[in-house]
Amino acid sequence: MEKVIDLVLHPIRLRIVMALAGRKMNAQQLAETLGDVPPATLYRHLNRLTRAGVLVVAAERRVRGTTEKIYTLSRQGGFMDPQDFAALSREDHLRYFTTFVATLLDDFSLYVKNTEPLNVLTDGVGYQKFPLELSDEEFITVATGINAAIAPHLNNPPAPGRKRRIFATIVMPVVENDAAQSEPAPAANRTEGQSDKEKE
Repeated sequence: MEKVIDLVLHPIRLRIVMALAGRKMNAQQLAETLGDVPPATLYRHLNRLTRAGVLVVAAERRVRGTTEKIYTLSRQGGFMDPQDFAALSREDHLRYFTTFVATLLDDFSLYVKNTEPLNVLTDGVGYQKFPLELSDEEFITVATGINAAIAPHLNNPPAPGRKRRIFATIVMPVVENDAAQSEPAPAANRTEGQSDKEKE
C-alpha cells in the first residue's frame, strides 16, 4: 500500500493539498488556483488523493447534468504523525526532503514570475537561516512559541484583506567538528604583549 507521504510529496499533489488547507473547493476552483495544471492531470491527482483518504468530498451538487464535488482535506490531511516520521529511513528522509525543497522552489518561482509588481517588502517575503545555541529544553520553548503563534490562524477562512502565505519550517542540528563545538580555551597564562611564540 502506498505511503501517504509518498503520495503527498509529489509536486502537483502537494500544491493541491496546500491549496485546500483550510478551504473547500471544486475542481474548477482548484484549476484556477493552480493555473498551469491541465484538467485531466488535476482530476487524476484528485482521485488518487481522495482514494487514499488525504482528501474528502465535503459536498456534491448537480450542475448542468453532472455531479460537482467539493473537496477539502481530511482530518489527517497530508500530515504524518511523529511516530511514522521518526520511523523513516535515512534514504526516505533524503528523498522526502529533496521533494519538499523542490516544491518550495516551485512556489517561490511562481511567486517571482507571476507577481506584478514584485514587492517583497509589502508581501512580507523572507528567507533566512538562524543558527541558535539551544539546550533541548530551550529548543522546546522556542518550538512551542512558534507553534503557539501559528496555530490560531491555521483555519482562518479567506476574507477581504487576507493574503494566503506559506510558512515553511526546517529544523535540523548542525553537524560540526569537535573544535567548532568546544569553547575557546581561556588565555589565563598569557602575559599582555607576549605572543604564543614567545611563551614556547
